[in-house]
Amino acid sequence: MSEPSLIFPAEEYRRRIHTLQTEMAKSDLAAVLLTTPADVFYTTGFLTRFWESPARPWFVIVPASGAPVAVIPAIGAELMSRTSLRDIRTWSAPDPHDDGVSLLAATLRDLTPEAARIGLPMGLETHLRMPVADFLRVEAAIGTRRMVDGTQAVFRTREVKSEAEITKIRAACAVADAAYARVPEFARPGMSLAEVFRSFQIALLQEGADWVSYVAGGAGQGGYGDVISPADARPLTRGDVLMLDTGAVRDGYFCDFDR
Repeated sequence: MSEPSLIFPAEEYRRRIHTLQTEMAKSDLAAVLLTTPADVFYTTGFLTRFWESPARPWFVIVPASGAPVAVIPAIGAELMSRTSLRDIRTWSAPDPHDDGVSLLAATLRDLTPEAARIGLPMGLETHLRMPVADFLRVEAAIGTRRMVDGTQAVFRTREVKSEAEITKIRAACAVADAAYARVPEFARPGMSLAEVFRSFQIALLQEGADWVSYVAGGAGQGGYGDVISPADARPLTRGDVLMLDTGAVRDGYFCDFDR
């Protein structure tokens, strides 16, 4: 029977964890705490639209050695069990009184010694995906251990792409490329920009996108000055310059380009 894993073979995730642990050692980190969709997906292959619910935090802890540990709402246990992770600790969420706080703190104490440095991404393009009040409670519950900036260890690991990742990125870009090729089929004078956006998203899904995180764009005579506003009902006119930008997703990997 093959080893459980999602998106990539389990060996790909072991390679990532080994690389991350090597980077962690350079900063004397006893563990790294990951809370965001991208970081959890990168280390486990756990991919779900349920991240869009702000009601539940999700955690993965990567210790200095050994396999990662998931600390997650019970609703995600079945999906996480299909990844290569075997240590999955759950609580019944959402819990307004203790939404994973005591379980996360206990797990951090289990995996790290007293006075340990626990890395948490804190730098550019990072965020903490849990209530700040709960984070402060976790800090208070882990004794002499300290939360420190673990951005460099995580970024140094993720910025070097494996061939398997590059293949996934190419596949996501190919989806967008095929959808862009179909724009002349539906974009025409008299059609509203809102209709163009909807048709483009449909084309992306038909060409193989799992979902479309965003579509942005603009149109105007000689160019466009606004590409972040929602599309409106103004009809396209002959001579308009039309631009579409998308972040379609396939197997958890994004394309990000415009035409």
